[in-house]
Amino acid sequence: MTTANPNLSFQMDAKGDEYFQTAIFGDPSVAQGTAPRTRTEKLDLVIGSGGKGQSYLFWKDHELFQLPVGYSTVLHKWINGPGYVDGTAKFDRAIIPRCLECHATYFESELPGPNFNLYNRKNFVLGISCERCHGPGRAHTANYGKRAGGAAATPAIVNPAKLSAARKSDICTQCHGGQGEREILPAFSYVPGQPLEKYIDLGATDSAADVDVHGKQGKLLAKSKCFQASPDMTCSTCHNVHKPEPDLAAMSQHCLSCHQAVSTPVHLHGGDSITSNCVDCHMPTLESKVVSLDVDGKKVKPRFRTHWIRIYSEAERQ
Repeated sequence: MTTANPNLSFQMDAKGDEYFQTAIFGDPSVAQGTAPRTRTEKLDLVIGSGGKGQSYLFWKDHELFQLPVGYSTVLHKWINGPGYVDGTAKFDRAIIPRCLECHATYFESELPGPNFNLYNRKNFVLGISCERCHGPGRAHTANYGKRAGGAAATPAIVNPAKLSAARKSDICTQCHGGQGEREILPAFSYVPGQPLEKYIDLGATDSAADVDVHGKQGKLLAKSKCFQASPDMTCSTCHNVHKPEPDLAAMSQHCLSCHQAVSTPVHLHGGDSITSNCVDCHMPTLESKVVSLDVDGKKVKPRFRTHWIRIYSEAERQ
């Protein structure tokens, strides 16, 4: 991958089942008596589902850092990682527990504190597993074995369907509520079913506040009139967390279960979309104000679907 700096490029290589990222310092088009200076690090961990892209992490002993180059599945190309400046090669961005908490099930910190990136390399769980929503499962599996043998046992995991609307929403908000203003308990200590405010202070929900579309779906939903008027509405009202999301027409049926399609002058221009695509009009994808990418020397602001459900003008949706 070339950069805005003619003396810096990156190369990604596969060696067997291992992958590496190399920064090459020096203009490769200029004949030199010595080989260019390089730095190579292994792609030890992958963060991101690939829906928009992936970021790559590497271990340095027990410290975890982010590699400077990621991959955009939207642009179908290698790009500078979010927040990295094009034309630079920095390998010192520490990955702290709160960052990992929204992208993994568990990491054991070897040094207490929210700003340290020191972990037990033998005790972590990648991806988002059942335990992030249902709580620790060791006792549940032990009880399951007892039931299989005929002994009575009480389920030892949380069933979100039996929780109040507020506690259901907390489960999703632990990742989709933003980084928060103040950490109360250490990362990965939240237990589903408990009030999230005992774990992290996400700040007050202010209907007049400007909330960014990146990672703050919970706050955006809370600003929506339909959410405020529906005591039982939660994230799972529209999302089936156990299945891939259906198309927008299927998602729009959730809107029509409460709202009547009325042919207003605006809707007349929409034609069939009045009943087949409520989402793109009332929950459009908007540019993030806090996330930016340096791509080919230009600042690119990725778009995320807002969860502030309201009427948007044509200009706002651009």
